[in-house]
Amino acid sequence: MSMKILVFGLGALGTVYSCLLQQQGHEITGVDHEPVVKAIQQHGVQVKGIWGEHKAVLNQVVSSLDELKEQDFDIIIISVKSYETDEVARQLRNIISANTYLVLAQNGYGNFETASRYIPPQQIILGRVIFGSETISAGEAMVTVIADDVILGSPDNLIDMELLQQFAEIFSRAGIPTRASSDIMRYVWGKIIYNSALNPLGAILEVPYGKLAEISYSKDLMDQVIEEIFSVLKASHQSTMWENAAAYRKDFYAQLVPVTAAHHASMLQDIQRGRKTEIDSLNGAVVELGRKYGIDTPVNKYITLMLKAKEAMQI
Repeated sequence: MSMKILVFGLGALGTVYSCLLQQQGHEITGVDHEPVVKAIQQHGVQVKGIWGEHKAVLNQVVSSLDELKEQDFDIIIISVKSYETDEVARQLRNIISANTYLVLAQNGYGNFETASRYIPPQQIILGRVIFGSETISAGEAMVTVIADDVILGSPDNLIDMELLQQFAEIFSRAGIPTRASSDIMRYVWGKIIYNSALNPLGAILEVPYGKLAEISYSKDLMDQVIEEIFSVLKASHQSTMWENAAAYRKDFYAQLVPVTAAHHASMLQDIQRGRKTEIDSLNGAVVELGRKYGIDTPVNKYITLMLKAKEAMQI
């Protein structure tokens, strides 16, 4: 069955979703800034890398929701940076219908809570995306790695599991391996812990992830970041796939870091391009949750401040 899908944000991730879903026969509308829109209108969208080579011409590409010819969407995928979620959700509340589902394909903590200020939570699906994609040029992306299926879920289980599985099947048929879960936050937090330990330190020290694990000083910082996060999770009664910080660190150094040892932090790329980073939805969010539950998070706070300082010096 063909679906009408809006992809808000045509960076690396949005390009992958829009291209593969359009190829599968769905009607895709893309939204992004004017330079990106012009490039995609001229050349379409392309995906390369481990999932093969794909090209597609989207049904519609606009720089403003006011330009939309079609507003009756089945699915809206948000693939913008976490700090843009508030503004995007605010805009989307004017076009979203009772039968539209919002899929948050983003990093970090707090996107669901932010979107819920404007969109009914029973229409919001949280996605844990753990495949890697990089922007080659506007509308052209390369898929470089996949660690696991994309996971879809409703944090408060407000959406029927059968419907979530239908959406997962739609994405899987398009070539994006996806499954549904009734405990999405366990998966989301697994990604947050990984990103919080590696991404900001990789940006501050300007080294690939593997080097962070090789040097005892940076390894000690990552250990403390992880320890603080698990203390916050325990205080908030949020479970993960690991019993405690020690169990997580065992998997982290034995399995998670080695497969991305050569990877450079996305935050470093953001800073080098003069863009804001998503630190507030990672270590910054840990600090805020720690404050809420009375847990000290000095290392996460220090790393957040250091990253913000570096960011401010470049922008």
